[in-house]
Amino acid sequence: MAKVQSLLQPDIEYHPDYEKYLARVQRRKATEDLPKSLPPGFPEKLSSPLVWEGKDIERHDDWIYKLNDSQREEIHTALNSFKALGLGAGHVNQETFPLPTLHPVLRELSNEIHNGRGFFVLRGLDVDRYSREDNILIYAGVSSHIGSLRGRQRDERQADGTSVMLTHVKDLTHTDQAGKIGGPASTADKQVFHTDAGDIVSLLCLQTAAEGGESQISSSWLVYNILAKERPDLIWTLSQDWPVDGFNNPERPYTLRPLLYHQRATASAPERVLIQYARRYFTGFLAQPRSANIPPITEAQAEALDALHFLAEEHSASLDFQKGDVQYINNLSIFHARKGFRDAPAKERHLLRLWLRDPEHAWETPEPLRERWNIVYGNVTPEEQVFPLEPKVQRKNISA
Repeated sequence: MAKVQSLLQPDIEYHPDYEKYLARVQRRKATEDLPKSLPPGFPEKLSSPLVWEGKDIERHDDWIYKLNDSQREEIHTALNSFKALGLGAGHVNQETFPLPTLHPVLRELSNEIHNGRGFFVLRGLDVDRYSREDNILIYAGVSSHIGSLRGRQRDERQADGTSVMLTHVKDLTHTDQAGKIGGPASTADKQVFHTDAGDIVSLLCLQTAAEGGESQISSSWLVYNILAKERPDLIWTLSQDWPVDGFNNPERPYTLRPLLYHQRATASAPERVLIQYARRYFTGFLAQPRSANIPPITEAQAEALDALHFLAEEHSASLDFQKGDVQYINNLSIFHARKGFRDAPAKERHLLRLWLRDPEHAWETPEPLRERWNIVYGNVTPEEQVFPLEPKVQRKNISA
């Protein structure tokens, strides 16, 4: 592997510290000769519906699609139709979960994810009407009309050859699994801005918290535009290789890849910039501290991590996530985060997560990401898919 030129890990943690960030900015500007222009070929400004301000999003609700009674009954009919087939949950697809009138609506919403502003909320699933198992079938069935490919949630099959396709996002710090938690999704803690693996990140809300837990999203294309104008040196930093922690993986202690990818316009696709990262792979979190035997990140990379978070936070939108809502976001153009929350009896925040891909509208996957995209979506058979009914800490989630 190429050597990363740094001696010590910078003073940076999972939770961003604004004062440390400002001090690092001032120190680097005073002591380093920072590039004043962008890498060759990179756009000075992206112009697209994917570039938006959070405050503008919050003024409107046209990103919410509300199901009506007849559509809910169509979903109920599709559920019964699928269950009558006697197939495992991995066989849920557009054909086995038919939605004749809702299908064209969902296909247009998938187009909005890829070629519009990049997200929407489907509102009105009656989760209290169904069992946990049926809610999962409904979630997978409706989502198959948005993205027909479901992704694995772990980087390896289980001992019996099955693949986990669904993750529960729930606070497990008060359970016997607390000591295994290496990511904030299993806590009530704040989640900083990040991306997941895959094209589309989807979340179904089974229950809201007693207080807090608001879902936040931010346009990574807007963040790019700001950095391109004000700090082109950080565009250089983000587009170069970073040491991504393998968290004590003996075969691959770390991997090297950029966090930012530029794709030139083609005859079939516009110019695009993709930012893919999760902060904990460079800082560690709880039971998964950053590995000691791998190259540290640089001061420039530490500043870039903070810049991504604080710019995303400043320009973010908080989505009013209600029970029965399903949030679908373009993971390639949107950062997402979560505010901390407090649970109470019968008000324990509980989400379900799927990673989806729509072959019709999918963006080209940058070459350095193809290996892990293949882990998520490659050769997934209906028979291997399992959908856990209860939350459990997963120690080997897909790498960042």
